Amino acid sequence: MFLIFGFRTKPVALGWVGAPCRVCGHTGSQLLIREVTRFSLFFIPLIKVRTRYVLECHNPMCRSVNRISGGEAENLMRGGVRAA
Repeated sequence: MFLIFGFRTKPVALGWVGAPCRVCGHTGSQLLIREVTRFSLFFIPLIKVRTRYVLECHNPMCRSVNRISGGEAENLMRGGVRAA
């Protein structure tokens, strides 16, 4: 009998937020992304293992991706998010 299991991380774009980049200092819009990792058994996602939030800078010279905490993500979403 075969047992097929694994983990899958799925990014979901939540929207654009106005925040300065932590790397280049560009004060434009950054993309807020939620990454959810789930445990799968026989290709069926069962258990949510981890949730991460990241800000992606869209300055062509930077393109950095910075992890932020869940609390920071909630504050940014409360401050206003434009549709992605």
